[in-house]
Amino acid sequence: MKRRTVITGIGILSPLGCEVEDVWNRALAGTSGIGCITNFDTSDYAVKIAGELLDFDVDSYISKKDQRKLDPFSQYSVAAAQKALKHSGLDLEQENLERIGVIASSGIGGLKTLQDQHTVLMEKGPSRCSPFMIPEMISNIASGLIAIELNLQGPNCCIVSACATSAHSLGYAQRHIERDDADVMFAGGSEAAVVELGVAGFTSMRALTTTHNDDPQRGSRPFDKERDGFVMADGAGIVVLEELEHAKARGADIICELAGFGQSCDAHHITAPMESGDGGARAMRLSIEDAGLLPEDIDYINAHGTSTAMNDRIETRAIKKALGEDKAARTMISSTKSMTGHLLGAAGSVEASFCALAIKHGAVPPTINQETPDPDCDLDYVPNEAREADVKACMSNSLGFGGHNVCLVLREYS
Repeated sequence: MKRRTVITGIGILSPLGCEVEDVWNRALAGTSGIGCITNFDTSDYAVKIAGELLDFDVDSYISKKDQRKLDPFSQYSVAAAQKALKHSGLDLEQENLERIGVIASSGIGGLKTLQDQHTVLMEKGPSRCSPFMIPEMISNIASGLIAIELNLQGPNCCIVSACATSAHSLGYAQRHIERDDADVMFAGGSEAAVVELGVAGFTSMRALTTTHNDDPQRGSRPFDKERDGFVMADGAGIVVLEELEHAKARGADIICELAGFGQSCDAHHITAPMESGDGGARAMRLSIEDAGLLPEDIDYINAHGTSTAMNDRIETRAIKKALGEDKAARTMISSTKSMTGHLLGAAGSVEASFCALAIKHGAVPPTINQETPDPDCDLDYVPNEAREADVKACMSNSLGFGGHNVCLVLREYS
């Protein structure tokens, strides 16, 4: 019998806030965290909106000295891990730290550090580049920093798979617990790509919305016919995963069970999903099977739902293939990206956290900005208003550039 994995702690930094209950309440209220970019001057940019971390008090988590040596994505990871630890009630002084690991990842890594140090190189020459440049920008450093901060000596790595990054992190952390490599894993991801280079790059590939600069909160509109691109966002999501008996032995407050992990690759295109939706559907089916469930058991799906024309249409098709047309039509689906924006490598862990909270609180957050129905997106996207519901099992979808597909199944612990 495989070892079961439960979620006992959640740490979130997002445009909706930096405390779990605040984030959840704002999501249920249909609040948008999207606004005009304040990080830099957007006068020359076609895109002027994003989801920024306006409520993050970095001084509460990282010293001034260390802030100078850490890219924002690492700062977010460390803070989210500390929040998750506190939320879990785990007492590290009572634990075997060799049995606690970390998989904290980022889709892009230290983009601000790369951008700033390139400016130094061009303006002042190579001798003036910071000796911290490389360790600041590499994606795996966040996982290492969490381990250093908390003295966690178990499995430790980083997975980079674009927008599927942190969903992969949770899935592989679950595998470590199942295989008895660890009793506890801190898992998730972070992103801090709302900088000049990041916005310019995504704008050039025509991935971002350019039509709501004057009305930012309406910019992210997954599954709506008028969608024209996603809204970038910064943040982090780290969860504490525990082996069930370990959690029970310490009297942990178990939020839910992480029961299934499915993954696949489209093997099709560097950015576009497979038109048939077969890759995404396969990941969903594998995750449901891994959880020991049937499609009929799924009550809610937190969709990848980026607000791009192609993604939303194809994900809808994939859900129908995975669940069957009839069951798909009866399943609640929402994209919390309509409120948070797209956190890129941090999206999967934040959205899995929304699934966990939906199970805990018996409610499903809405997809806001549902104004014009799209005949290609014809499922129940929980439009504009949250819904009370008895959620016993749900899926969280993450689909990344390169054709990476991940689905996580969470279910009520019993």
